[in-house]
Amino acid sequence: MVKSGVRTLYNILFAVCFALSSPYYFVRMRRRGNWQTGFAERFGKYDTKLKQAITNRDTLWMHAVSVGEVNLCTQLIRALEPRLPNLKIVVSTTTTTGMGELRRKLPNHISKIYYPIDHRLYVTRALTTIRPQAIVLVEAEIWPNFLWRARDLGVPVFLVNARLSDRSYRGYQRFGFLFRPLFAALTSIGAQNEADAAKLRNLGCRPEAIHIVGSLKFDAAKLDERRLLDVPALLRQLGVRAGARVIVGGSTHAGEEAILAEQFLRLRAQFPDLFLVLVPRHFERSREVGHELEARALKFAYRSEITAHSEFEPGGLDCLVVNTTGELKYFYEQATIIFVGKSLAAEGGQNPIEPGALGKAMVFGPNMQNFAEVVRGFLEQNGAVQVRDAAELEKVLGGLLADEPRREQLGRNALKVVHENLGALDRTVDMIVEHLATGDLYVAPKRRRAG
Repeated sequence: MVKSGVRTLYNILFAVCFALSSPYYFVRMRRRGNWQTGFAERFGKYDTKLKQAITNRDTLWMHAVSVGEVNLCTQLIRALEPRLPNLKIVVSTTTTTGMGELRRKLPNHISKIYYPIDHRLYVTRALTTIRPQAIVLVEAEIWPNFLWRARDLGVPVFLVNARLSDRSYRGYQRFGFLFRPLFAALTSIGAQNEADAAKLRNLGCRPEAIHIVGSLKFDAAKLDERRLLDVPALLRQLGVRAGARVIVGGSTHAGEEAILAEQFLRLRAQFPDLFLVLVPRHFERSREVGHELEARALKFAYRSEITAHSEFEPGGLDCLVVNTTGELKYFYEQATIIFVGKSLAAEGGQNPIEPGALGKAMVFGPNMQNFAEVVRGFLEQNGAVQVRDAAELEKVLGGLLADEPRREQLGRNALKVVHENLGALDRTVDMIVEHLATGDLYVAPKRRRAG
């Protein structure tokens, strides 16, 4: 009776919140573009092509919210496929940018869909159509109706690369009457570290279901074998001379672009060849970023507007605004110094592992709460520099631009940290496969690594 009451209350509140928030999210979808494609999938309605692909097949449903999780999910799928040869993999995402990455990175035989809105009808329709043998959620994506229905159907649910920000943790605790049974029902959880494992236990996860496997981001932080963008050629086209110093502001948030632009103007007086690349976390903010640059009389170009026929004079541009998705790592590879965004004028921080995996000198602000354990590892081994405020950021950038040996040492130290933390991908795959092997599914034996 209590369970029924909780579900009823949640569905009433969800319906109200969904009605109130729908206009906002619809506007966001329109701004991101290409929202019509697959729109019906958000309501659990799938086309004939998907239904034919899963007919008479055992299905594994994997979910990655947006671009960051998609990058992890694609690596996980590549590792899982050889171990689960009889399973048809269906992967879902929530955002149009995430879908673009899935389509770009995964082959056609992997079905890509949008995750259903957490309405009881839409979730039931989706799960009834796909009939998964198991579900894998990447990071903490807990939607009650989806998990309730999966539990009612007896579908095992895995949570991988699980991490909880302090804010999410407090929210789950506050509504423990709703979330504790959901966490308790998870089949297996791959936690990044003991701190996250402790939070998950406190939220109701069964201790025996939690496995500390490390962060998948260390294994996933590598360039694709096939280069999708030739950044050196692009920079030459923009008139940036070979060997020029390049500051890349990665996954920046509101306020950080203005800070970097102003510091760039002052630093360029000391380093005339300096060039700035800004990659906003949300590409729909690119025009806003452009206005910030125009206000400071900086000459810039948008990445999406550069064609093979675009021509720029040497030294004609100060900055490139990258308003495309999936290309940040290629710009990181050509950076002299990387500033990791959402750490100075916003809170939480963005992923510092990718710059570390490239052996680059990186700097971030004080607000890296979402990657606290990872940041601690980089700082303890002198693989990154953390600044307290904008004034210190400018001082550190100037010092690093003038000190190539220190930049190289920071990069080597960061790369060492990454190498020491590899292996989470294999441990996560083993966790999933070992559970499925206890059922009726055929699981291929684990292949030994060469050497």
